[in-house]
Amino acid sequence: MELDDLSRPAIADHLREHLDDMRSVSPPESVHALDLDGLRAPNIRFWSAWIDDSLVGTVALKDLGAGDVEIKSMRTTAAARGRGVGRQMLAFALEQARTSGAARVVLETGAEPYFEPARGLYVAAGFSVRGPFADYVVDPNSVYMELALA
Repeated sequence: MELDDLSRPAIADHLREHLDDMRSVSPPESVHALDLDGLRAPNIRFWSAWIDDSLVGTVALKDLGAGDVEIKSMRTTAAARGRGVGRQMLAFALEQARTSGAARVVLETGAEPYFEPARGLYVAAGFSVRGPFADYVVDPNSVYMELALA
């Protein structure tokens, strides 16, 4: 995993595909994925994962203040799915959150069947379902989760 400045074309393509996928399975008001400009906010750290010269995934942490960080843009490439890349990225993001002093990690993911593998990954890592946080609202297409860090 490497801290990424979002300047490489492979990252732009990956995030464009991510947004396209989110828009294909969720109504517009329920798509909370960030574009390149959104991910360049000063309170967001973004990492990319590579095997040799091939991008295999991305993950970001957004500092919400008061000890909370939000996982954003966690996505593996189609070629990397089922190979443990997502689990490794999640473990990395959680360690980054811990070392930065965060007390809790929160996230929003979809409620649709498309997101079932992601929800399973988060539950396996110890996340539990919770209500909306930050600027999110109750949405039947969203699942909100949290993990308290020890």
